[in-house]
Amino acid sequence: MNPTALIDNVIPRTDVVKRAARIGAEIRNIKLSGDLPDETIAAINGLLVEHKVIFFRDQGHLNDAEQERFGSRLGKLVPHLPLGATSGTVSMLEIDSARGDFRTDLWHIDLAYVDAYPKILVLRGVIIPPVGGDTIWSNTAAAYLDLPSALQRLADELWAVHSNAYDFAEIVRPTAAEKKFYDDVIARCMFETEHPVVRVHPETGERTLVLGCYVKRFLDVPKYDGQKLFDLFQSHITAAENTVRWNWKQGDVAIWDNRATMHYALKDYGNQPRVVRRAAIDGEVPVSVDGRSSVPRVKVTKEPTANIV
Repeated sequence: MNPTALIDNVIPRTDVVKRAARIGAEIRNIKLSGDLPDETIAAINGLLVEHKVIFFRDQGHLNDAEQERFGSRLGKLVPHLPLGATSGTVSMLEIDSARGDFRTDLWHIDLAYVDAYPKILVLRGVIIPPVGGDTIWSNTAAAYLDLPSALQRLADELWAVHSNAYDFAEIVRPTAAEKKFYDDVIARCMFETEHPVVRVHPETGERTLVLGCYVKRFLDVPKYDGQKLFDLFQSHITAAENTVRWNWKQGDVAIWDNRATMHYALKDYGNQPRVVRRAAIDGEVPVSVDGRSSVPRVKVTKEPTANIV
């Protein structure tokens, strides 16, 4: 049975509401759990690959353990490094605005500084501010298709170094406490990987752009020229027509294909609390259009491990 027929047989198309023309759909009338039938899980995965990010309202029945059980149905869970506050589960990462130890208000691919970064992320809204706190996702396959053919050919040949050791002071203007935290992160837990700027999606064959805030530089390109190229390609990724914006409510779940999207969590809610929890699904090492695989360059972890995202 082809994937479209499977989806239609399991999840009525009337329960799939597109949120934007190029990316995003809300899936209604499904209660997520680790006990869903295989056919439903396959249909959810098919919708995810089709729409890049999918949303589920009213999932307040989920706790950390059940979110993780559901996530494990989509693939192998990635153990946290550890990556932050957890509730004793294998892979659950808590991002709490009150701690201020994570800055997600940058365009990024989760964990793109490792070679086989997660393919899928499952994020649950635990405490949502009354105003603000939306997340924006972008379709990096659509962004690639928008490039003129000459720029597509250039992107196909480019490789970039991604690292968690970037200049936080320049990019996110941290407080003194945040700067100290990030300096501690780099001192204890550093990763660096060479990725192709264009990877071939292992399920769809689409070409997707691999950029975002973890890019330090392009290989064999001077820094000044590289910044111009980065800004050019990144502007196609963040173009409004390639994005979808989700207005969170408590109990919402967002699931996205980390191989074909980039995202940005808006920090526009002042001092109001915002807590979300994320499970990560193991991914494949990216492969370029000419068949070469990403290459890890640096992996240094000293105990105790630190919070990175």
